[in-house]
Amino acid sequence: PCWRGRRASATLEAPVTTPLRIYIASPLGFSQAGRHFYGGVLVPFVRDLGYEVLDPWALTDPGRLAAVQAMPYGTARREAWRALDREIGATNRAAIDAAHGVVAVLDGVDVDSGTAAEVGYAFARGKLIVGYRGDFRLSADNEGSTVNLQVEYFIRESGGTIVERYEDLAPALASLRGGSS
Repeated sequence: PCWRGRRASATLEAPVTTPLRIYIASPLGFSQAGRHFYGGVLVPFVRDLGYEVLDPWALTDPGRLAAVQAMPYGTARREAWRALDREIGATNRAAIDAAHGVVAVLDGVDVDSGTAAEVGYAFARGKLIVGYRGDFRLSADNEGSTVNLQVEYFIRESGGTIVERYEDLAPALASLRGGSS
């Protein structure tokens, strides 16, 4: 037999566990105030809950973004943006695929179109999606919904919910760990 000559281990190794990964879909990286809340409050909060954060705003080299932004307006710049946009989209898709769940920031008078697309893709991939809407303005198709009805449908049908306080993300994400909300 192939085990002959090998010594059996007297101890069992602990199983290797990887932290649950959360992709954060949001438009907050586009503004200084948004980046302040996103990087200073939301991302650290989710990390402190014990999740590995897959941050789409950190997945692209800022030097590459700056290089394209610094190009003079014209065909070369437009083509550079097209190439970088495609790469960013593919990188974000791969990050959603690698995530166990998604936290989607739903603030604004309407849900950001990129965030809505990420919510739809995450739903199609079977991910738990939790919406965070700290914005008190009305942003729904009718009085029966909180945000765009299709975005809300994907969130709720994924097993997720929409919270009004980021502090409520912990119980909303509990089902990823086998807990209940």
